Amino acid sequence: MIGRLCGTIVHRAMDQVMIDVRGVGYIVHVSSRTAASLPPVGEACALYTDLLVREDLLQLFGFASLQEKEWHRLLTSVQGIGAKASLAILGTLGPEGVGRALALGDWSAIKAAPGVGPKLAQRVVMELKDKAPSVMALGGALSVDLAPGGEVLEPAAKPRKPSPVTAAPAVNFTAEALSALTNLGYHASDAAAAVAEASQNPEATDTARLIRAALRLLAPKD
Repeated sequence: MIGRLCGTIVHRAMDQVMIDVRGVGYIVHVSSRTAASLPPVGEACALYTDLLVREDLLQLFGFASLQEKEWHRLLTSVQGIGAKASLAILGTLGPEGVGRALALGDWSAIKAAPGVGPKLAQRVVMELKDKAPSVMALGGALSVDLAPGGEVLEPAAKPRKPSPVTAAPAVNFTAEALSALTNLGYHASDAAAAVAEASQNPEATDTARLIRAALRLLAPKD
């Protein structure tokens, strides 16, 4: 199993990249979002990978974070969602957006991905909603990436600078808030839905504010 590749980009396309690793070129299929975040040809990059093995086919799929890879694994476990559809969903929403959509039961967000119809989107939400909290709690953590020569390499995907009004809190805030709410006794799926909704609040700029916003949503309604 090839779980990670680190090398030099020798070719880029909208949905794939070729990475030279010690003279061997690996074609890695990626989401459009990951492809856009990769450095130019000739520069080093590192991607977590998943190897698809079939009788007549070997394909590598690449991810900028372990969280994105885990979402891909879960998405492709749903009947009707192959690797192409999974990458389309991840490319449209990003890992954090997938988590939000599933936690909130928002199948219309999943349907926004090219090639995903309403029935399939509803199936994705129905089958994965209860699994969303565990993946959201990963926090998108990355291990240290090393370039071919052994030097530390920046993660493949550079975080985009969001606007101060629409920015969702960093994914580590999500993980910490989820942990705090479940420790308070809230069910994981309820906590995940509240955190996902609260993360849209522009004032939820750190863990404490995100927890408070989520608690307000979880409070009993009169």
